[in-house]
Amino acid sequence: MNIGIDKIGFVAPSYVLDLADLAAARNIDPNKFKIGLLQSQMAVAPVSQDIVTLGAQAAQAILTDQDKQAIDMVIVGTESSVDQSKAAAVSIHGLLGIQPFVRSIEIKEACYGATAGLSLAKSHVAQFPTSKVLVIASDIAKYGIASGGESTQGAGAIAMLVSADPRIMVLNNDNICQTRDIMDFWRPNYDKYPRVDGKYSTEQYTDCLTTTFARYQEKTGKSLADFAAMCLHIPFSKQGLKGLQAIAQGSDLERLTERFHEAIVYNQIVGNIYTGSIFLSLLSLLENSQAIQADDQVLFYSYGSGAVCEIFSGRLVEGFRDQLDSQRLEKLEARTRLTVDQYESIFFEELQVDDQGNAAELTDTAPFALHKIEDHKRIYRKG
Repeated sequence: MNIGIDKIGFVAPSYVLDLADLAAARNIDPNKFKIGLLQSQMAVAPVSQDIVTLGAQAAQAILTDQDKQAIDMVIVGTESSVDQSKAAAVSIHGLLGIQPFVRSIEIKEACYGATAGLSLAKSHVAQFPTSKVLVIASDIAKYGIASGGESTQGAGAIAMLVSADPRIMVLNNDNICQTRDIMDFWRPNYDKYPRVDGKYSTEQYTDCLTTTFARYQEKTGKSLADFAAMCLHIPFSKQGLKGLQAIAQGSDLERLTERFHEAIVYNQIVGNIYTGSIFLSLLSLLENSQAIQADDQVLFYSYGSGAVCEIFSGRLVEGFRDQLDSQRLEKLEARTRLTVDQYESIFFEELQVDDQGNAAELTDTAPFALHKIEDHKRIYRKG
């Protein structure tokens, strides 16, 4: 049975900050961001947007009423949870009006969570072939004003509908995973922002890639020559490029580098969206490359600090372009550009909750938004 990605959607907040403006405000050479990171912009989420509202918007864009009746599992991968108990998938399920007999869960393992969700979705459809599974990767990367990671922040959500006989990509049965108990990036409950050992994390990213790919080659007999493109986790675009360069050489490196630059068009202007970054790269490849075609094989490297990584692959199917949005880049270019002062005010605003657990109502014209907090409960509004 062929199982894989039938539909894919994406949403970013309506605000964007140009990293050249951020560089000027921080007295930093803008080439440190543009060339050193291969990043040019980052999406900025207001306080009225969170992983629930972004995830719901990404899914709503691709789902039909028929899909909502067929879905019997909703999975959200995130490291930006809004509740320590209730899964964001439950809230998203309600906002979307999906039929009630559904399993809804949230998966956490840094930037790897949505990849685990994709694998679980595939196994579920293999057991129940008429089922459809909604997998959402939704995150807001926030590091603090003038912090070392400020220029790699971002926000957004990817939604994927997984089914039998998919219309975009068949997922192959060749997954290889690796786990290492390390502390390269972590987020204690008592900290507002994550802790990160940047140099160590980039070293681990690359070493996990090279060792897992060696294991992948040993187990599958495949080589880079078998793949038309490679999508990697993109905490910032230069990291993905360095990873590719660590395992490829010669004509393979030349070919895959050309596709890589097509696969980071969106990442460069959205920033890091944690669990969704690898799938945003896939979407960018599909919508910005004219070189890829049906039956091409795409290799994936997913990495989540802490650390868990996975290498797997998929095959593009005939007619995959019919499921894409040819106007997405224009929509991203139409976002509201912020000054640095506006960015600092909007991105770092916090809800003021009183002793009774109430916060003032929020105004947001997005299709889904956080409306208010009442008796410590997050109340969402559907537009």
